[in-house]
Amino acid sequence: MKIIIRILITALALLVAAYFVPGIEVSGIYPAIISAVILGALNLIVKPILVVLTLPITIVTLGLFMFVINGALFMFAASFIDGFSVSSFWVAMLGSLIVSVISAIANKLVD
Repeated sequence: MKIIIRILITALALLVAAYFVPGIEVSGIYPAIISAVILGALNLIVKPILVVLTLPITIVTLGLFMFVINGALFMFAASFIDGFSVSSFWVAMLGSLIVSVISAIANKLVD
């Protein structure tokens, strides 16, 4: 049950990011839910591999390179999901930041 709630929170965070950030478009709730599932899977499988591969640059930038990794995964997810599009990399970074903050706050409130 917790996983469904977290997916719905992420989907709502995607819709909020699409509302406030020009350049992010989500065509409805179903593409938002599919995008939330795909983003969750990418963060679970691909992100740890990218973190290990980019560990030296992450250490040099004092962890700020993690924003780049999050933005890249956000843009990668948008590239193959119909109904979810991101216009540029900077928009993807801002969108991933908004989704992360909203999801973290909402998940803390739910737990």
